[in-house]
Amino acid sequence: MIEIDGTLPQNLHYKWSKNNKPIARVNQGETVHLKMPDCFANQLTENSDISDFSKLDHTLLDGASGPIWIEGAEPGDTLEIDIDEVKPGPWGCSMSEGHFGLLRDRFPDNFTIWQLRDGYAVSRSALLKGIRVPVDTFLGIMGVAPGEGEFGMIPPQAFGGNMDNRLLTSGARLFLPIQVEGALFSAGDPHAAQGDGESGGTGIEINATATLRFRVLKDLHIRYPRAAVNILSKPYLLTMGISEDLYTASQLAMEGMIDELGRHGISGSEGYTLCSLAGDLRISGIVDDPTRVVSMVVPMDILQRN
Repeated sequence: MIEIDGTLPQNLHYKWSKNNKPIARVNQGETVHLKMPDCFANQLTENSDISDFSKLDHTLLDGASGPIWIEGAEPGDTLEIDIDEVKPGPWGCSMSEGHFGLLRDRFPDNFTIWQLRDGYAVSRSALLKGIRVPVDTFLGIMGVAPGEGEFGMIPPQAFGGNMDNRLLTSGARLFLPIQVEGALFSAGDPHAAQGDGESGGTGIEINATATLRFRVLKDLHIRYPRAAVNILSKPYLLTMGISEDLYTASQLAMEGMIDELGRHGISGSEGYTLCSLAGDLRISGIVDDPTRVVSMVVPMDILQRN
């Protein structure tokens, strides 16, 4: 087992680039324990209030722990990530800012501290006092390095990044398109809870430790992230489209699903029809300008022909 402390400043990066230096090298199949800070890089504590939120250094937002070099990964391959477990810290925070989120400039800034216990996040603040939110921890950021160029951390890209897909919880399996040797995988932005779209601007932001395993697939070539996930204890296929336009992102998610269904013996025409009959489109990310994330999910049990 490899232990990586991704909370150390030298183990965080704030841009996506093939020039980021690896903080660890792992073999395929090795178990990695990756410790990550919250999206604020530990600038806040459980005793913080809205005045501390206004003092944040915004250059340190949404840093990712990594990158991790995966032995055997080459451009054109696909990186398979088994998310065995994401274990949350004991507390988290959420907030909304007037200039950020789906309904901008309609509500005042607010800030809430949440205590995590017994599977729930319980508000310790005046805002939402008495409300309990079920904890379903996931990593908002998972990605590999781009083949060319440098990108900011907040908008998601075709190689992953800040996808904020709440279905990528413990037990999920994520697939990312490898663009550089070693893949250079990074992760961060843990959430204890979040609705689809993260429409108000944040989830319940926490620190966390993830248990991950990696495998390189030489015979799978994808353009955008996809995954195998569980929804209400049922297994689903998941594909994602990432674009500045929601309609285009939806098309990309559907095209990815038709391709994925083809790997399960479903023809293109059959897949197109099946997506309409049993595929759900979900807005996974809506607020991280300029790109949007749309997911399509199809239950795996429907693929069994009688």
